[in-house]
Amino acid sequence: MPPRTLSRIASRALKPQLKTCIQSPRAKRQLHPSPTWQTDGVFKELTEMRVRTPWIEALRKKEEEGIDPTQRSNTPATPSNRDLTPKRMSDSYHRVVIPLAQDPWLLDNYLNANGQIRLGTIFMDLDALSGVIAYKHTGESVTTVTAAVDRITINHPLKELCDLELSGQVTFATGRSSMEISIQVAKAPEQGTSVQKEDVLMTCAFTMVSLDPNTKKPVAICPVKVETDEEKRLFAAGEKNYNVKKARAKTELRKQTPNDEESDIIHAMWLRQLEYHDPNNPLRKPPQTHYMSSTTLSSSQIMQPQYRNRHNFMIFGGYLLKTTFELAFCCAAAFSHSRPTFLSLDPSTFENPVPVGSVLYLKATVAYTESVDDSPSDAHSAGENDVEKRKEGGSTKVQIRVDSKVRDIEHGSTKPTGQFNYTFLVDRDISVMPQTYEEFMIWVDARRRVESVKGSIDAGGRMEGGDETKKGEDYGRRITE
Repeated sequence: MPPRTLSRIASRALKPQLKTCIQSPRAKRQLHPSPTWQTDGVFKELTEMRVRTPWIEALRKKEEEGIDPTQRSNTPATPSNRDLTPKRMSDSYHRVVIPLAQDPWLLDNYLNANGQIRLGTIFMDLDALSGVIAYKHTGESVTTVTAAVDRITINHPLKELCDLELSGQVTFATGRSSMEISIQVAKAPEQGTSVQKEDVLMTCAFTMVSLDPNTKKPVAICPVKVETDEEKRLFAAGEKNYNVKKARAKTELRKQTPNDEESDIIHAMWLRQLEYHDPNNPLRKPPQTHYMSSTTLSSSQIMQPQYRNRHNFMIFGGYLLKTTFELAFCCAAAFSHSRPTFLSLDPSTFENPVPVGSVLYLKATVAYTESVDDSPSDAHSAGENDVEKRKEGGSTKVQIRVDSKVRDIEHGSTKPTGQFNYTFLVDRDISVMPQTYEEFMIWVDARRRVESVKGSIDAGGRMEGGDETKKGEDYGRRITE
């Protein structure tokens, strides 16, 4: 029998069954026994604010108009006479409660294999919330993008599964294109009560940049008006952070060579490697020391429209945070042969957008290690990786650097999309050692981040980042997210 005839017979045989499935309410209930949460870790309320147009409609509109909304034009879309009156911090405040303790199917999206909260999904929610807060401050006439994550820190580990409250507001904006948004994740308080300090699980700060939707150039936004003493403190902290970023941008490794102390450490580590390979020297590389080149872990994936931002044709930043975090976690686990404990996301930048349909390449590397038993006075006496002097059976802080780049599906062009820096704690005495000049620069850059955290803690202040705001504004001139 010809194949076409067989196909028609099979089609007629399947049609009655298909019709029965569509018409039968019972069949529907069997397929969907409970409400479906299409979130993959982004709470439905935040998803609805982020994605407002079905993908098929956005795609059809793009094809009908023949205009690529990701490309810049010469005609500004932002009104030149829009109101830029200063706004109060409270005007941008937004609060969302994720009812994890009340809905087991929603909780299903937020749990990892051990029944603990999957942090990558929370990172997606944080980025989505920062977008909601930003638009409450700027209005809908501009395009707002995530330029940097200044820091995400675990304050108090979650000891029980409970409803989570995500809240935040714009805490620093001077009327230029950028703003700082501070967010916290806490155990949701009982009705009529407020969040207690010990219930705060996580704190973070995002730097957002506003652009003209057509020209993709930075546009001015409303400055923040401070009124209370607490608001003055928050604004002063944001201003200090902004100034530190600008100052550090002038000394980044692409512009200046390592300083004298860093050069001495690099030289000491290089000499130690020579000793390891000297046949006349009995000293050999300790088994707990690993060369940086052996620690890398890579991944690649095509970017699907389900994780697009509100502008439809770019991937939203929260998805990048989730994917880079989970690769960093795997890298730390493979390096230490133990289960890492997340400590913080250190200053990280978004450089270029990730278009829907492109291919995202990620590369995770152990950039820096530090024994928790090292004291500041002797930590660098003979190189950070002088493991012979370190205690056996100790714990180690491991910083993972994830570099990301994007290529179009034809692989004709490549662009860097960001650098993400995660710090984990592992229950092993282990260290990393760079060998090439490029690896030494990665190591020095990571060490600077660690020193920055120490300096902030010693000063009793919050963590200041690197050069994220400047990079964010440069990023804002090139893209729409």
